[in-house]
Amino acid sequence: MISPQKRPLKICDLTQFYSPVSGGVRRYIEQKGAYLRKHRPDCRHIIIVPGEKTESFGDDLIRTYTIASPLLSRTSRYRALTKLHLIEEVLEKELPDIIESGDPYQVAWKAIASGRGLDIPVVGFYHSHFPEAYFRTIAKYFGPLAVSITDEICRKYVTTLYNRFECTLVPSPVLAKVLSGWGVEQIHTVDLGVDAEVFVPDIPDRAATRAKLEIPPEARLLLYVGRLASEKNVRTLFEAFSLLHAREPGKYFLLCVGDGTQRALVQSLREETHAVHWLSFCPDPHELASLYRAADLFVHPGVQETFGLVALESQASGTPVVGIKGSYMDRIIFTDQKHWATENSPAALAGAIERKFTQNLPAAGLAASMEARERYSWKSAFSRLFNIYTEVVNHYSP
Repeated sequence: MISPQKRPLKICDLTQFYSPVSGGVRRYIEQKGAYLRKHRPDCRHIIIVPGEKTESFGDDLIRTYTIASPLLSRTSRYRALTKLHLIEEVLEKELPDIIESGDPYQVAWKAIASGRGLDIPVVGFYHSHFPEAYFRTIAKYFGPLAVSITDEICRKYVTTLYNRFECTLVPSPVLAKVLSGWGVEQIHTVDLGVDAEVFVPDIPDRAATRAKLEIPPEARLLLYVGRLASEKNVRTLFEAFSLLHAREPGKYFLLCVGDGTQRALVQSLREETHAVHWLSFCPDPHELASLYRAADLFVHPGVQETFGLVALESQASGTPVVGIKGSYMDRIIFTDQKHWATENSPAALAGAIERKFTQNLPAAGLAASMEARERYSWKSAFSRLFNIYTEVVNHYSP
């Protein structure tokens, strides 16, 4: 293995968790490329993800390989990467110095096997605490004994897989502690970040954005950005909004940005209340920042978040966040959480939203923006990550 000091460090991101229209993993990979272009021209970036067809595109600095894969969802556009032999063909061609695997399924096992065969170190990024979704579903239908059995199976699977990586990257110190308790070794906490030059407050585009979306200027505008999926707990959000609208019609308006398997819920809510504006996707970060700034309050109903990237972006843009206490996201909230819901129910979330409006939201948003942009810039996040890459490569023994 040639050391990174003798030639450009070549990094490969390999993941099945990639959609062209949504997802924190996609945002993470795109921001890594932007950081590399601006701050690390000594590096090269290879991206291997599922796509509509098998092809490659890019330049000498960043090259993306898509592998034709069947759709898992026509709304969120996630795909199942099943042609594992094509992954190895790309790795053999590019011979990266390090591979980062971004999901816990068949692609992760292929990354490990190919890395060993090609003498390339492989690290895993634990983007999603996927066992929690299994626990909740099992508990709902089969009871505590089944949860206990599932818990044991998940722990064994996670430790067996992630202890095969050179190290495991985790976006939350609390989650890192959980995995360590399960038996996962060599864990590094790596925060995600925010583009501190794009997601900024105090740009006077609020009125124009609301007018463009035909949102009444006097309405209390709530914003949700993310996938419309059960694991995002959007049903609780929509039912909470329905309660607020029933109590005081016209007082609240909901702007929803995202798509997914529960698209019908937001469409139904729009027809029911005539106070919902829905955008299936917002690809332009500058436009997304304008949407954040146009809102009075960002509502994040998630209870399974490992980080909460959209909550960070909203705060950086000067818009406070309200949600349900108890997720790994709590640590990146820079406003008072005393009004947050303490249980996962529509009534509790609706009450939290109402109580939040008793605060001076613009002042709270500006204070949160300063904290978010100073403490969680992508530049500092990737600076730490690239130091880990270099350490792994330099100490790797095939």
